[in-house]
Amino acid sequence: MMLEFTKMHGLGNDFVVIDAVNQQLVLDETQVRALADRRFGIGCDQVLLVERPRHPQTEFFYRIYNADGGEVEQCGNGARCFARFVADKGMTRNREIAVGTAAGNITLYLEDDDQVRVNMGRPHLTPENIPFEADALADRYAIAVDGETFEIGAVSMGNPHAVLLVEDTASAPVETLGPALERHPRFPQRANVGFLAVRDENHVDLRVYERGAGETLACGTGACAAVVYGRQRGLLAERVAVRLPGGTLVISWAGINEPVWMTGPAVSVFDGRVDLQALTAAR
Repeated sequence: MMLEFTKMHGLGNDFVVIDAVNQQLVLDETQVRALADRRFGIGCDQVLLVERPRHPQTEFFYRIYNADGGEVEQCGNGARCFARFVADKGMTRNREIAVGTAAGNITLYLEDDDQVRVNMGRPHLTPENIPFEADALADRYAIAVDGETFEIGAVSMGNPHAVLLVEDTASAPVETLGPALERHPRFPQRANVGFLAVRDENHVDLRVYERGAGETLACGTGACAAVVYGRQRGLLAERVAVRLPGGTLVISWAGINEPVWMTGPAVSVFDGRVDLQALTAAR
């Protein structure tokens, strides 16, 4: 079948976005991996599907697949691209877009300066809701990796995150500690792993090793989780500029029981058509 898609990115975190409202489509893991393959496919960190709403108070349902084919609950950069996609394609005329996800409903706002602001919902901090194996709620946890103990924060933004404070993101052990923590047995659904360096209370640097995708140029939920952890530790103000390898996101969190807000760009790169059956058969 010939499948229409749009290649998009949010700060270099790139996506293949597909209208599954006007195209009949059910993806399996092999097809997702074929689309995401950077040498033999289109290439992306995640594949995003725009589907019909499952709840009367939403306009769409938003599905996210990592490059390894696994479906995940949430993606902040993808949410901004989702909003830009449905607006650019004329699928909505609203500037405020209610969207359902596997992690619950979120609201996307198209700003006048072409930025997209997202209400990412309230963070989950209790271990059973992340999920993370711990005896009790704490603002930091000791975790053992290969005989060495590290201190992490554990946060869910609809998907599980581990956050480590580092002196400098450039020298952080992202390539080694990232995958070890991603698949650590204390994270039964695996984890996204953030390496956070605080420059001052309003500015931080962040690198993220994403679950099922490896290190990406930006991670929206990772930026949210990092700010939540920094606020828990008393290190950050309510509004923080998070500098990632691909660019900067602005994250705001007023505190417990309040939602996290994320603002950043979303860019369309090109539209295309692909023969999904031929692409998958060639793998």
